[in-house]
Amino acid sequence: MSKVRELLLTKPPAIISIHPDEPVLAAIQMMADHGIGALLVMKDGELSGIVSERDYARKVILLGRSSADTPVWQIMSAPVMTVSPDDTTQTCMMLMTERKFRHLPVVDAGRVVGMLSVGDLIKHALEEKQHEIDQLQRYIAS
Repeated sequence: MSKVRELLLTKPPAIISIHPDEPVLAAIQMMADHGIGALLVMKDGELSGIVSERDYARKVILLGRSSADTPVWQIMSAPVMTVSPDDTTQTCMMLMTERKFRHLPVVDAGRVVGMLSVGDLIKHALEEKQHEIDQLQRYIAS
């Protein structure tokens, strides 16, 4: 069973985050610039929350708020569920499915070391299954 640590090695090491006092508009711009659906909200090197496109849609747009005047802390999700590098990718999938979220920060010894998306986990699961199929086909052919 694969560990989160292994999956993180396949991703760029950058941690993309925003300060809680920044305007939501800056968060949305960062997400667009990086092609991602969520940002870690960090204050003084500590994880404060997570803000996603879903938070924006439900807590800004639907409520008629201004994304330029609303600070990220007012719409972020907190506290944040996290996993460690030693957790399994299957555990991550179960958490995301049961709790209905799409992004999962990875924390090691109190420090954020990465973030996984449901897309990362699905891609990894498909690659694992393809590897198993390839091995079985080689076994059958020999």
